[in-house]
Amino acid sequence: MDFQAFHRRSIEEPEAFWAEQAKLIDWQKPFEQVRDYSRPPLVDWFVGGQTNLCHNAVDRHLKTQADAKALIWVSTEVDKEVVYSFRELHAEVQRMAAMLLELGVGKGDRVLIYMPMIAEACFAMLACARIGAIHSVVFGGFASHSLASRIDNATPKVIVSADAGSRSGKSVPYKGLLDEAIQLATHKPAKVLMVNRGLAPYTPVAGRDEDYAALRAKHMDTQVPCTWVEATHPSYTLYTSGTTGTPKGVQRDTGGYAVALAASMKHIFLGKPGETYFSTSDIGWVVGHSYIIYGPLIAGMATIMYEGLPTRPDGGIWWSLVEKYKVTSMFSAPTAVRVLKKQDPAYLKKYDLSSLRALFLAGEPLDEPTAKWIADALGRPIIDNYWQTETGWPILTICNGIEPAPSKFGSPGKAVYGYDVKLVNESTGEEMKGADEKGVVMIEGPLPPGCMQTVWQDDARFVKTYWTQANGRWLYSTFDWGIRDQDGYYFILGRTDDVINVAGHRLGTREIEESISSHPNVAEVAVVGVADNLKGQVAMAFAIPKDASGLDDPAARLKLEGEIMKVVDGQLGAVARPSRVLFVTALPKTRSGKLLRRALQAVAEGRDPGDLTTIEDPSALQQVKALVAAK
Repeated sequence: MDFQAFHRRSIEEPEAFWAEQAKLIDWQKPFEQVRDYSRPPLVDWFVGGQTNLCHNAVDRHLKTQADAKALIWVSTEVDKEVVYSFRELHAEVQRMAAMLLELGVGKGDRVLIYMPMIAEACFAMLACARIGAIHSVVFGGFASHSLASRIDNATPKVIVSADAGSRSGKSVPYKGLLDEAIQLATHKPAKVLMVNRGLAPYTPVAGRDEDYAALRAKHMDTQVPCTWVEATHPSYTLYTSGTTGTPKGVQRDTGGYAVALAASMKHIFLGKPGETYFSTSDIGWVVGHSYIIYGPLIAGMATIMYEGLPTRPDGGIWWSLVEKYKVTSMFSAPTAVRVLKKQDPAYLKKYDLSSLRALFLAGEPLDEPTAKWIADALGRPIIDNYWQTETGWPILTICNGIEPAPSKFGSPGKAVYGYDVKLVNESTGEEMKGADEKGVVMIEGPLPPGCMQTVWQDDARFVKTYWTQANGRWLYSTFDWGIRDQDGYYFILGRTDDVINVAGHRLGTREIEESISSHPNVAEVAVVGVADNLKGQVAMAFAIPKDASGLDDPAARLKLEGEIMKVVDGQLGAVARPSRVLFVTALPKTRSGKLLRRALQAVAEGRDPGDLTTIEDPSALQQVKALVAAK
């Protein structure tokens, strides 16, 4: 099939196109209208139709593959591995749904899920979908203040949590953080359902806390039918990281999301019923929602839910799971690949990876050296993809399920069907149509199915934050700079708010990072714009060397810094040369692996970095602070 024609049809004949894709899921009641765009930029998909996410993910597979693997839970933290068939998953989800109903949860009520990567978290998400409740998953281990703000915004009737998570074999208690968050929050949930893993002692709050095991025992044989909901009924809210002020709850619908995921599993992720999908993300993030829980299960695949690190017990653990469960599609992040790059390469040769069709990467820009390394090491296609919490599924990638096409290093690919992607001049609002012209990556409205409906309880904020009008058209901003080459491949150059203006020259941080990364002794780098009295801003780079031996010597550091600057001079010109390249052992990141760029910039400028509740390793920022003070 010709991808260009497929994409063009999705833009020019969206109603016919999406009506066809809608056949990939089950409908209890057929939709009357494919889309309603009478209130732009807001759009409703599959109006009048009724369906259920849990039915499409679990129940409908019972006819044909009840005993096939559905959920594979692997924890290298507690050394356990449990496989649930679709029949067993169906039973567990009904038990969880019965518990939620007993605790007073009904259609439209919110349930906040604050849990580690355990099977019960999957049961909770699917159980909410089953009864028409709206789940809001908060990344496990978020600090109390962050959790409290989300409790206040979502106003959940029930919170589902656990005593603790685990990291590097050490218990990470949740219950104390949760109790403190509820104390801080204005909204008080009626009940807290606690899964006790035996990892950390806790004291239940009388009258509020319920024990999961005890309630489950009451509902071993309870049947809970699916609640059929309108296609436009909210399925969940998910709070975007790094927001200031009130958290921004991305609200997702039900029907459009189910259709978008079913189509993406077929056209992008090459998934087939009975096969195995392995996403290394966390359910606290959008990838975990779309491609650990819902997407693979809707496609009738087994999905691996992994609790642990990619290097424990050793750097081969993920590859051993690919071999053991014959994983056909794997989804990870460039950060994880860079971590694995430092491991013994023998791990990649130790396991049979012949089942793997492709490795998909997303979440941050994929630098060319990392892409080349993993492509050579695996001997499999490496397919980058670019999207956001807000879109729920890829905006840019290679749709090999439609027409096989080569990847280009450094590019996430072409615009995906359904997305009318534009590059727009930030100043004039004009579309940049030429090859290699830089613009803001925007999507002409309406957004396709599966994307956010709105900001939870705040349509005005949704419109104000994301949308602009130009020449009578509504344009959704990704807040990313990009270019498109003559073949239609996009290259993301960094956030619009991360652009460095050096003496009137606008430079994307991504361009400089790509250049520095090409130096053979650079494992990872972050570039930020730092205020400068003469030039307005200068670029400052923080690099992790592959081999730090000898860099205790100031002369050796200066020599390497000079080499890196010459590389940038040669590739981008002297205007892009960073004012300094400082060497660190770690970069400040969130627990989901996103670089805390604003915090890095603030410290480099001697300012307060602000809210750091999501930081993975506080010592990384302390190291930067010390280096900046000493420079």
